[in-house]
Amino acid sequence: MISEEMLFDLADFYKIFGDTTRVKILYALDQSELCVNDISAKLGMSVSAVSHQLHTLRESDLVRTKRDGKVIYYSLADEHVRTILECGIEHLEEKKQ
Repeated sequence: MISEEMLFDLADFYKIFGDTTRVKILYALDQSELCVNDISAKLGMSVSAVSHQLHTLRESDLVRTKRDGKVIYYSLADEHVRTILECGIEHLEEKKQ
C-alpha cells in the first residue's frame, strides 16, 4: 500500500490541475515553448495573471524555464506532464462518444 504522505502529495499534485487557467497554460505549453507575453496574448489574459499561475506551476515542478537574454521561456517540465494532459483529454473525449 502507498504511504499516507504519498497520498497527500498525490492529492496536492492533482489540485494543481483543478484550476482552468493553469490547465490552459499547460495546454499552451504542450504546443510550444512560450514566454509570459506570448502566453498572455494567446490566452487573452493579463501578464500579471499568467505570471502568478506560472509561479504555482514552477513550484509544482510542472513547468521549467530557459533564459534567452532578458526573456524567460517556459515549457512543460517533462513528458510526464504531457502524458497527464493527453490522457485526461483522451479520457474526456471517450466519455463524450
